[in-house]
Amino acid sequence: MNHYDPVIYSRMLTAITLAFHIIFATIGVGIPMFIALAEWMGIKRKDPHYLLMARRWARGYTITVAVGVVTGTAIGLQLSLLWPSFMQVAGQSIALPLFMETFAFFIEAIFLGIYLYTWNRFKNPMQHFLLLIPVVIGSSGSAFFITCVNAFMNTPRGFNIAENGKLTDIQPLVAMFTASMPTKVAHVLVTAYVTAAFILGAMSAMALLKGRNHVYYKKALKVTMVAGLIFSLATILIGDLSGKYLAAYQPEKLAAGEWHFETERQAPLIVGGVIDREHNIRYALRIPFALSILAHGLPNSEVIGLNETPKELQPPLWIHYMFDLMVSIGMLLFVIGVWFVIAVRKRKRASGDVKPLNKYLLSLIIVGAPLSVLSIEAGWIYTEVGRQPWILVGFMKTAEGATKSGQVDIMLWLFVALYFVLGLSSALILRRMFKNNPAEEELKSLKGV
Repeated sequence: MNHYDPVIYSRMLTAITLAFHIIFATIGVGIPMFIALAEWMGIKRKDPHYLLMARRWARGYTITVAVGVVTGTAIGLQLSLLWPSFMQVAGQSIALPLFMETFAFFIEAIFLGIYLYTWNRFKNPMQHFLLLIPVVIGSSGSAFFITCVNAFMNTPRGFNIAENGKLTDIQPLVAMFTASMPTKVAHVLVTAYVTAAFILGAMSAMALLKGRNHVYYKKALKVTMVAGLIFSLATILIGDLSGKYLAAYQPEKLAAGEWHFETERQAPLIVGGVIDREHNIRYALRIPFALSILAHGLPNSEVIGLNETPKELQPPLWIHYMFDLMVSIGMLLFVIGVWFVIAVRKRKRASGDVKPLNKYLLSLIIVGAPLSVLSIEAGWIYTEVGRQPWILVGFMKTAEGATKSGQVDIMLWLFVALYFVLGLSSALILRRMFKNNPAEEELKSLKGV
């Protein structure tokens, strides 16, 4: 008996591609901001340590950009091959940001090449720094435009569907700027900056934990962790706004993520736990009034329950764990940032910045890097699976948008092999790039930095 289902295989392949791509896309959005910050501080303070940070981070960034290009191309290919019915709608209504995302990437790639090959070629170093501005704008612009497409999938508008199935009254700008766009774009950008901060900070923390107490690593750790604290606080604030957006426009996603079944006031927030088929919840932490506050800002506000949504249109309940994982890691990263700032201030007052940082704090910063990536993955799973069974909410179900091809399973294995090679090769290249060229030695050898 043949159990092949192209919809399932299409979803699996798309999920694997997005899960792999989002790692490099997040790094690609976040790292340019820190390269720019480091070079600007180096120029203003005439400090070679910050200039070296920018130079080293930029070299590593080129590897992640190259992998991101391959996986991004794979996504574009898979959208056309695996989701042809969806692309018939999207190609007419949301094509503008899809095109602009490519344009933003070209700007980023062109100026990145110029930036890398013009170190020490300007009498005024600020001119070299200005070349990085289009890279930052291009990388963040790519995230903005592609997130507009995702926002359109969650709250589609800007078109009508006639009785014959054809699209009418298409308004590209209306389709691009939907109700979910502001919170989604802000959340994607800020979490990318947080992730980049902890990845870069973890490298310095690891060097310090190994006893390499060079001032370069101390300065790199400080600039990344202070920025990480600021951006993690912004993530919490934007997350609160995202909860209010969900309550207003996608209450079923919020209810599924919080295991909130009956419409009620003073709704508690459920953390953890297990649930059975009768929706009995055990071993969970219930925070009184917190869901009402998250949804509407007031403890007595009414929150719509999942039972208001027909069963066939309800998202799967396991996304509750993705929501909890995302929020828990975000709070932990904020706590790590606060601990770091307090520790640095205490160390300066007590010993003039000589005493090494607590090894447990350094270890937490190192752990924070993979956790920040895991939080990104959990957030996207919650966003995408929480939209199910829709690929275009209210207009097209996922099964309706998928291909009927019988070769998707072969594509799945081919792309998995490709991602394995890309992931392994990029990790080995990055490791060799920095292990064989430590910052201490490079600082001695560089001239004119």
